[in-house]
Amino acid sequence: MSGPVAPAQQPPPPPPPPHTATETIEPNHTTTTTTRNDRASRDSGIDNSELTPATTAGTPSRDMGSSNSRDWKELKDEAAEPAAADRPSSRDTAQGRRGGGQEGGAGADGDAIELADRSHRQWPFFGHSKGRGGGRGATSNVNVTAVAADGSSAVFYKVYKRRWFGLIQLTLLNVIVSWDWLTFSPVSSQSAEFFNTTETNINWLSTAFLFSFVFITPAVIYVLHEGPKISIITASVLVLAGNWIRYGGVRSSGSGNFGVVMFGQILTGLAQPFVLSAPTRYSDLWFTNRGRVAATALTSLANPFGAALGQLIVPMWVSTPKDIPNMVLYVSIISSVCSIPSFFVPKEPPTPVAPSSETPKTSLRESVRILSTSLEFWLIFVPFSVYVGFFNSVSSLLNQIMGPYGYSDDEAGIGGAMLIVVGLVSSAITSPILDRTKGFLVAIKVAVPVIALSLLAFVWMPETKASGGLAGPYVVLAALGASAFSLVPVAVEMLVEVTHPISPEVTSTLGWGGGQLLGGCFILISDALKDGGPAASPPGNMKRALVFTAAVALAVVPLPLCLGLFGRREHVRLRRVRSDEMMRRHRGAVAGDEAS
Repeated sequence: MSGPVAPAQQPPPPPPPPHTATETIEPNHTTTTTTRNDRASRDSGIDNSELTPATTAGTPSRDMGSSNSRDWKELKDEAAEPAAADRPSSRDTAQGRRGGGQEGGAGADGDAIELADRSHRQWPFFGHSKGRGGGRGATSNVNVTAVAADGSSAVFYKVYKRRWFGLIQLTLLNVIVSWDWLTFSPVSSQSAEFFNTTETNINWLSTAFLFSFVFITPAVIYVLHEGPKISIITASVLVLAGNWIRYGGVRSSGSGNFGVVMFGQILTGLAQPFVLSAPTRYSDLWFTNRGRVAATALTSLANPFGAALGQLIVPMWVSTPKDIPNMVLYVSIISSVCSIPSFFVPKEPPTPVAPSSETPKTSLRESVRILSTSLEFWLIFVPFSVYVGFFNSVSSLLNQIMGPYGYSDDEAGIGGAMLIVVGLVSSAITSPILDRTKGFLVAIKVAVPVIALSLLAFVWMPETKASGGLAGPYVVLAALGASAFSLVPVAVEMLVEVTHPISPEVTSTLGWGGGQLLGGCFILISDALKDGGPAASPPGNMKRALVFTAAVALAVVPLPLCLGLFGRREHVRLRRVRSDEMMRRHRGAVAGDEAS
């Protein structure tokens, strides 16, 4: 009878990868290995409890830094998509991450959760993307990867709570820069008397503000191409300088120095594109496709909300011309308070939030070539620019449109606020729905005719005060606001989707720039169409300007209605959304919940 058999000698565990400090935590006899970047991420406020997986167990690892990396074509042929029964749910995956060995997580008992620190990543499906740095606790592109015992791995994308700080700051800047635009227009008669000039010259303060956008557009595209933080800081500096220069202008003499005020107004106008064009770039960088429309809507629609505040509050501060300097001072103080936090906005997330966030973007030169020949871009760009232009002109001239019929500055201001507040409420309802349903094309085709018909109806509304009071203009302005504000974030996002992978700031800046250019032109045309003749009834009415507005608005309606027709359905697909879905599908992805 032989002696006892010695147990088989177990091979020693492999050493940890170079430059990766690990620690072992054993809750309930389950081993979890993390790198120092995991601890740094926790210290910096990154919530690793909710991650969006981009690969599941059972899918071959595609770590481009590994010696076992193979061509994407080989992987596509070799690694079929796992059956639904074999894929863990996002809830089970999260349990596996927390427990370190629950079924459906990173693997069975003893599997490891490894946070791999990489200097860069490369997706064969999209090409090369340069690494991301910045952010406390992340000195390079931190890739969150779950590694199972069988060698399979999962890459998880996630969003960061710090994104809300930048979103709120971008929203505040859009509010204040629009308020700067309408500092003098709601009280144009008092402003003209204070500066000893005409209302036409006061209109030039708004017009110069809009034309400044067009002048600085090329620089805005370049700056936003580098990232939204630089753009936000640039806008803050211009807002601070412009507001206090304007205040110096109104205090320089008894009747103010109109030239100095104009210079300050132009500086605030130069600030506007740096924040008005930034929402799509910011949401693309910090949000997934489940939250981009809402994020874009919040920041973009803050701009007209600032205009509403200006139309409501400025007339309350100004009852006589001598109140103008104090009004400008109040606006300057509010602008300063809203601008200073911009310097603390984070540059970018430590890791990409979705596959499309790290998709290499088309160069600026190539983007211009592609856009010039894209029919879908023009079918959206032209009506968007026209309707933004009419919003700018109507907002600037509303008290001059309604004043000749007996409306006070306060009543005209309430009408402008009705236009904007109802629009904001409407957008707050529709944006989350469209974020989920992705019904961008239907929303555009419904909103555009309603906008045009509202502008047509408004031609006859100011003259109804004697018979119907304020109801007529307010109802039409509310309908106009609801339809226009629902359109804005959808159109901006649709421009990004149909032109992907062109960088979002290119189409956004061009769209808003077109609106500002046309807005300035429409103000000049409407002022020229003002009926100031002796036979005018009432004198100074702007009915001819309203007819012009309605005619142009109706003329561009057919353009967006043609989207997707005549065999071009493929050209209006949401390319950025599809890129995320295709990446997850090819990598065996299971969609996880967005972290809060």
